Amino acid sequence: MAQLFQINQVNWREMFPYCPETTVEVTNSHEWIDLHFRVKGEQLRAVTEEDQGPVWEDSCVEFFCQVPGEQEYMNFETNCIGAMVGSRRTGKNEGVVPFSKEQMASIERRCSFKREAFEEKDGLYEWEVEIKIPLKLIFRDQTPVFPQILRVNFYKCADKTKRPHYLSWKPVCLPNPDFHCPQFFGEIILL
Repeated sequence: MAQLFQINQVNWREMFPYCPETTVEVTNSHEWIDLHFRVKGEQLRAVTEEDQGPVWEDSCVEFFCQVPGEQEYMNFETNCIGAMVGSRRTGKNEGVVPFSKEQMASIERRCSFKREAFEEKDGLYEWEVEIKIPLKLIFRDQTPVFPQILRVNFYKCADKTKRPHYLSWKPVCLPNPDFHCPQFFGEIILL
């Protein structure tokens, strides 16, 4: 069963008021979690072509998740051409273990645009990114028992565009932009 989430919390409105329309549709099987992001907004940037590069500077969508009871969380950040950052960590700069090339290759990606870098473009754009993450990456090769609760937040950002923005599904109550804060994750149920 698909779950639809609006990514529309403008957490730092005075500094970054721009709010492109962003949703994510979540489905899962017993092997995958499938995230289908849809974005409509001004400006489009995709300078990063390689995995584990600074995709958050581009037109980017993000999925952070944590298995309840674990200290570590995972971040999956994808720009509009499918370049991705993925890691397991205990904080923004603490305990960071990037996923291996093999693990990154196991994440299926479908995007509106070809995997070719481009500088920022002005105009109104609608784009989609779908990422299909093996649950074994999230649950460390263990088979979860369903239904399964997962602590998550979904984000939309674009640090280096003309209109930088930092949107989330659940509010992030911090003075400055920072998505590495599991205390502000919400819960979804994998069925």
